[in-house]
This record gives sequence, C-alpha cells and structure tokens, in this order.
Amino acid sequence: MKKYLAEFIGTFALVFCGTGAIIIDQQTHGAVGHVGISLTFGLIVLAMIYTFGDVSGAHLNPAVSMGFWLAKRFPAAQLAPYIGAQLGGALLASGIWRLIFPDNTDLGGTAPMASSASAVAVESILTFLLMLVILAVSSGSKELGTMAGIAVGATVGLEALFAGPFTGASMNPARSLAPALVSGDLSVVWVYVLAPVLGALCAALVWGYFKPRGADHVKRP
Repeated sequence: MKKYLAEFIGTFALVFCGTGAIIIDQQTHGAVGHVGISLTFGLIVLAMIYTFGDVSGAHLNPAVSMGFWLAKRFPAAQLAPYIGAQLGGALLASGIWRLIFPDNTDLGGTAPMASSASAVAVESILTFLLMLVILAVSSGSKELGTMAGIAVGATVGLEALFAGPFTGASMNPARSLAPALVSGDLSVVWVYVLAPVLGALCAALVWGYFKPRGADHVKRP
C-alpha cells in the first residue's frame, strides 16, 4: 500500500503543479510563461523522484509503468494498482483546480496544434526518449541514485520546452486524461493515451537490445 500511496501522491503533485502552472499562467495573462511551465513540470518530477523513488520508483505515469513491465522490471500483478493510483492522484489534482477556478475551460489539458496523426508521432517520440532515459538511470523499476532525478526531470523539462507549444508535451496518459475528464472535453484525449504508451513500449523493446544479457541496469562510465 505504501507504493500505491506514493504513486497517488506523486502523480497528484505532478498534475497539481504542472497543470496548475498552465492554469495560473492563463489566469494571470502570461505571468508564468512557457519556460516557467516547462520548468515546473521538470522540477516537480525531479522532486517526486527524490521523495518517492525508493518507495515506489516514482513512475508517476501509466506509460512508464507499462514500459517497466515490458522490460521485465515490474511485476504484472502491480501494474493495474499502480495505474489506478496514478489516475486517482491526477483526477484529484484536476478536481481541486476545478474548485479553485470553476470558469477555466480546459484545466491545463493538452491539445495538438496540428493534426492528430502529427501529435501521435511527436508524443510517441517524446515518450520514447523519456523512457530510454528512465531505463538508463533506473535499477529494477526504481529510479535511484543522486543523478536519476536530475536526468529524468531535465528530460521532461527539455521536451516540454520545445514541444510544449505544439502538442503540450504530455508524455503521460494520467496528466492528460485527468483534466480532460474533469473539464468534459475528451475529443483528443485518445492521442495522449495511445502515443505515450506506444512510445514507452517501443523504448522498452529497444532498451532490451542495448542491455547486456542478464543485466538489470547498464552502468555508465
């Protein structure tokens, strides 16, 4: 239960801070800014990895949990409870923002600027790269070590900096699904469920090629 609670709280923090930065930026007419939003996402991921990395691994993302499972680093029996906890934490965060700003229409949700096909391609690649980094700095299904949080948080921030204006740089079904459900706009949410899962699973398969046989973690020099 500690693992599931950690995933619930960690994903709550991610969605509360990340989408909150977007909402507050809208409400204050740009006071946070695109760079500020990107940094918020990266820094909250970094903080939650250092907080819960040794408890649950701080996946904070259903696609990441699926990627760990396909990479044979995560038991199938824990996959559904992890995803349920992540979705629960994300929904609570979006629900709180709905209470605070009832007139906000999208609650920091994600929507592509171009076609859905383009968004699927971009979000899949973003999540593919993120999952590769996570697999490289993790041991088992846990992101550990002094540099893991920095590496993963920096990757999230980096990808949000350049891709955020185009697709929202979600890379996380829970992050996009929660505001979509609470706001009632599910028109494009399938993009942000399909693409991150596809990208994470592809990364797990590719990482299996680079990983030495029988090794759980490739150490960098």
